[in-house]
Amino acid sequence: MSNNMKLSTTLITLVLWLASASTADDRWTVERLQDELGVQAGWTAANELPTWSSNPTVLVSLEKPYAAGLGEAIPGIDVIEVSGVSEAMLHAPRANVILGMCDAELLDAAPNLSWVFVFHAGVESCPLTERLAEGDVVVTNFQKLASPAIGEHAIAMMLALGRGLPRFKQAMPAGEWRRDLATEPGMQVVAGRTILVAGLGGIGRQVARRAKALGMQVLATRNSSREGPTYVDYVGLPHELPELVKRADVVVDALPLTEATKGLFDGALFADFKEGAYFINIGRGGTIITDALYEALTSGRLAGAGLDVTDPEPLPTDHPLWQMPNVIITPHVSAGGFDREWLRFVIEENLRRYVAGETLLNEVDPARGY
Repeated sequence: MSNNMKLSTTLITLVLWLASASTADDRWTVERLQDELGVQAGWTAANELPTWSSNPTVLVSLEKPYAAGLGEAIPGIDVIEVSGVSEAMLHAPRANVILGMCDAELLDAAPNLSWVFVFHAGVESCPLTERLAEGDVVVTNFQKLASPAIGEHAIAMMLALGRGLPRFKQAMPAGEWRRDLATEPGMQVVAGRTILVAGLGGIGRQVARRAKALGMQVLATRNSSREGPTYVDYVGLPHELPELVKRADVVVDALPLTEATKGLFDGALFADFKEGAYFINIGRGGTIITDALYEALTSGRLAGAGLDVTDPEPLPTDHPLWQMPNVIITPHVSAGGFDREWLRFVIEENLRRYVAGETLLNEVDPARGY
């Protein structure tokens, strides 16, 4: 091989390596978070918080491995890694930031606190203290990061129920070739059917997008306005839910758990459902009355249900829902399989933003609870 050919080969290899390195670096960007997942910056600039510090002391729970080693990743912060709330209490008076813990006693013991990062999509387990309610301490979470996976889970449950897959699965241990199960009740296709997504947030949008791609008419409700993406045919307000469920062949509960949504799906609401509809819950178990759901299933009002969340959770082993042939239960795992690198990226990006005094990603409105 000539020297020129060797030089050319080396240059090509270098260019390809640089291109791949650039692609890897560009994979995790705020633009992707916003465009693909709908993650947005909040409304509170960190440097406007009463106890903000550009050189914060940060308490980090190591219960999640993706939170380790932040001190090396973000210059100018003093990171104290703890195993849990008990150990964190020892350092609480110094803390400006708490990552991965939201305990009432811990918050009260941290007079210099200005930011709490909850390592979940919801914040119902985070106590609404006076400082949080008044905005002196900002709260962020992981909402929307796992929404594509959860949206796929909801669609998978809908398709499995509509095709009668749970019934066929139950016949498999006995080796039974039960073609009759295809007609009891009949197998369905979703194209042309109507789906209602209750809660058009990050998860709800992912469900709606996939349902529209399958040829469904998509209805939805949201708390803030009637505005929605082009793949949603109608966006209603919460008070319209009893009327909208009458039109839906499938109802997907993608609601957060708040005072307004607690026990929302009760006997009266299930009675309004279209007869033979399917119900999917990938939101929060506390938004439904479990006994009312069971009654709607046994009466035939509902043709089936897919539940990734339950109330109580976990569902007791002797609960009759476990044995129903038209019910699919998964143990709160619908987020499984999503790209968990986003978690680390958002933690580091929010720390960078905090030190710079900027607004943070995924800020939670304490009044709304999400």
